[in-house]
Amino acid sequence: MTDRRQDSLLRLPAVRERTGLSASTINRREAAGTFPQRIRIGENSVAWYLSDVEDFVADPFSYKVDRADRAA
Repeated sequence: MTDRRQDSLLRLPAVRERTGLSASTINRREAAGTFPQRIRIGENSVAWYLSDVEDFVADPFSYKVDRADRAA
């Protein structure tokens, strides 16, 4: 499991700005396992780990969600 204590969380507007993707594209790619998985941070709030989004931005065509991290 990855140590996330030093990682930051990004909300959807920041993820959209960093990636240039629309919310629907993020949702579609997330469901396909080609975009980082969101985490629930509140009853009606989700976010993405900055390091995961940076990994995606570095190589968006080859990005795959690690199944071990996805289950966590």
